[in-house]
Amino acid sequence: MSPLVSPRVFSEMEVARHCTKYSCWVLLGTKVYDVTGFLRMHPGGEALILHRSGNDVSLEMEGPPHRHSENARRWMEQYYIGELDTDSNADETQTVRERRKTQEHTVDEEPSPLSKCSQVDLDTDLVDWRKPLAWQVGHLGEKYDTWVHQPVDRPIRLFGNEFLEASTKTSWYMVPAVWMPLVFYLSWYCYTTLALETTRLFASTDYSVLVHKYSFPLIFIMGMVMWTFIEYCIHRFVFHMRPPAHNYYLITIHFLLHGQHHKSPYDGSRLVFPPGLASVVVGSFYLLLTKAFPETLGVSLFVGGLFGYVVYDMTHYYLHYGSPQRNTYLYSLKAYHVKHHFEHQRAGFGISTTLWDHPFNTVIPEQTF
Repeated sequence: MSPLVSPRVFSEMEVARHCTKYSCWVLLGTKVYDVTGFLRMHPGGEALILHRSGNDVSLEMEGPPHRHSENARRWMEQYYIGELDTDSNADETQTVRERRKTQEHTVDEEPSPLSKCSQVDLDTDLVDWRKPLAWQVGHLGEKYDTWVHQPVDRPIRLFGNEFLEASTKTSWYMVPAVWMPLVFYLSWYCYTTLALETTRLFASTDYSVLVHKYSFPLIFIMGMVMWTFIEYCIHRFVFHMRPPAHNYYLITIHFLLHGQHHKSPYDGSRLVFPPGLASVVVGSFYLLLTKAFPETLGVSLFVGGLFGYVVYDMTHYYLHYGSPQRNTYLYSLKAYHVKHHFEHQRAGFGISTTLWDHPFNTVIPEQTF
């Protein structure tokens, strides 16, 4: 075990100085937390934290209107940096706070380095974070489900092999860069092919129906809606399956598919699907749709679904790293998705929309926001 180290002690005046987006500290009782790296992640927006910077946020954590979950409180401990010196001068502290609030809009400050690593205890955690995790998690057995849903703010190393590790990481812009040119090309192809007026439904019967070129936008939208249902089903029944505690391989597969995202939800390199892996699923749906429908109609549905997938991945990334304005759709969607990560892992499976959570009764209760 590592030797015990006394926590650093900060004066109230020193805590009060850190009240900008470049360096933001808050208090929980006498504990001091540097939450600078969490500002953009906060589902309520960074302004709610900045407004309370340098102050005790114990009441806000307890609620109302929102009592923070145990996972949220555990997450908070990752930003603990020391203790408050309760003997520091309060009058001088208030003066510093007022001066800093006045200056923060007029003075440019250099951003401080942000540590995105959690305070995982390397000696007591159920896995060895100094080694790749992919081959360890399967041994957790019945402890896996609880462990994987206790999120940390720390990058994950899945594989020891550099090529395998790199293949699991993707920058967000790779998704539109790879798939949007295909969306544009196939949209043009479908529209021009439908304009030839050779695509018909039930072509081999006496009741055949011409698929007109002007119906392409409607078919495209139907493909997008179809994707939202597929998105919901994959997220709920595949990504959130409960692997049997005795099955090493299913636990490992679950962790690689989605468990690692719940364990480290702010690992920015793993918030979107690598195009190589996604191409297997995309190709399968292409073949399925073109076999089930007349080719051009199937491709039209497919391209709408492919665009829906791009919107889904971009939305997912934004919900983790974006700062939507209060009272907007994306603001409520971000709060909804963060609730899914920190409090309701068995509900709230919609990402780009909550549409399908309603008929399947997996809506996160409104009172928990």
